[in-house]
Amino acid sequence: MQAPMCLLCERKFSNASMRPCKMVKHLYSMHPDKASKNLAYFQSLHERFLRRPTLERSFPSTSRTQEHDGLLASYNISLLIAKSGKAHTIGEELLIPVISEVLNTVLHTPAADVIKKVSLSNDTVQRRIDDMAADVEQTLCEFLKTTQFSLQLDESILPGNEALLLAYVRFIKAEQMVQEMLFAKELITDTRGESIFQVLKDFCEEKEIPLSNITAVATDGAPAMTGRQRGFIAHLKQVVPDIVAVHCVIHREHLAAKRLSNRLNSSLQLVINAINRIKSNPLNDRLFKQLCEESDAEYKRLLLHTEVRWLSKGACLTRFYCLFKAVLEFFSSHDNALCENLRRRESDIAYLADLYFKFNEMNLLLQGDELNLITTRAAVCGFVRKLPLFRRNLARRELGQFPNLCALQKKVEIKDDDVEAYCQHLDMLHHDLSVRYEDIFGMEVPSWVIDPFSAADAAELELQEELVELQANEELKVKFLKNGYQAFWLQRGIAESYPGLWNIVRKLLLAFPSTYLAERGFSVVAD
Repeated sequence: MQAPMCLLCERKFSNASMRPCKMVKHLYSMHPDKASKNLAYFQSLHERFLRRPTLERSFPSTSRTQEHDGLLASYNISLLIAKSGKAHTIGEELLIPVISEVLNTVLHTPAADVIKKVSLSNDTVQRRIDDMAADVEQTLCEFLKTTQFSLQLDESILPGNEALLLAYVRFIKAEQMVQEMLFAKELITDTRGESIFQVLKDFCEEKEIPLSNITAVATDGAPAMTGRQRGFIAHLKQVVPDIVAVHCVIHREHLAAKRLSNRLNSSLQLVINAINRIKSNPLNDRLFKQLCEESDAEYKRLLLHTEVRWLSKGACLTRFYCLFKAVLEFFSSHDNALCENLRRRESDIAYLADLYFKFNEMNLLLQGDELNLITTRAAVCGFVRKLPLFRRNLARRELGQFPNLCALQKKVEIKDDDVEAYCQHLDMLHHDLSVRYEDIFGMEVPSWVIDPFSAADAAELELQEELVELQANEELKVKFLKNGYQAFWLQRGIAESYPGLWNIVRKLLLAFPSTYLAERGFSVVAD
């Protein structure tokens, strides 16, 4: 640490000389001509002193630069370790030896001098990650204090019986939609809606983020979240009455798909029983694999169906029907009764494989980071409105939309009773999905949101003036045609110039349509 020094004569003093009376005495006795100078004069002296040429500046220290580079490398590698989800010990146990080997073997450089500057011990990596996490959290919270954002919230029980609450936010920054994790908190006692709300409230109060900045929140359909009196949404609406509450769109069709007639459910259970008979026995699994290889089948193994996995049923049925001949051949020598039952229900299995494949396609459309309520509504409405089309074509035995069933019809005649059963199931699915997605179907997306340069009378009366003014701006029209509707509405100046239009668009673009990010986060934690 530098000793106190006079900027005029560069004389150094002890700490005891820093008393005001002694400093004044030195000034008047040694520099009487400078005693009347103002504060700005002495501040300029200080700045000049700091800019003075020194030996250190003339000949920068190579070792100091290397230490800085080593520290930077340590942080960067710690970030990579955090992203990989690997144990922090991998830095010291694997990465350091790998770096040493590359330096010695490829670059022919002694590794010891470099390695000692890059600290990657378990505790160091943990500190580096904590430092970066704290910095990211601080930057994020500072931004959220002054901007509107939407929230995605979900809780889950981990394998160790800990209740984890994950929260993600979506906001607009630099004309881009940005998504970040807000926090991951353990629920100490219970998982009631009041407890979840209290965790969010405490976090926002600690970080000085106004709850009124939250414009929309997406949760699953659990009572703790959506209960009318005691759910999380109910508590949040007491503080933010105008908040938009979104029920996660993922998995609703999965619940509808579970509703099968007794006949179709029996056929599905036959498939699951056959798969379990093969997969649960290592010998059967190996014998079945050998049979598939001998018959040159497209796949060599069946997929195990798991209820808790999103898309397992569709993938399982598709793989099963691809290997249907091999399955029949296998069970003809292991369980003839099961083999005959499967043979009788082949058309049911083909229909279910086709249908669940379509459910998988829809489910994948509802997953992703960039979805908004507009794209989600299009995906849901498109699928549900296809079901009556499938039913009409199926009733006329036009099976082009069911490729497995169509291929089967070319080999054997599909009975009228089978077709009637499938048509009834499609009717039931259409009704069930229409009820489950009633909020999505009822959501209004004005045509001018997608095409703001359409007719002005398409908007409500109080918005028509703003819309006419927007349509007269040829520069904005060029940007819309080039970048699409989302980038158009996110550009600078739109919110200030057209506040009425923006207030409607903001809710559609900013809100999360699902809890996809939270569920993906739980998968990482569980793994």
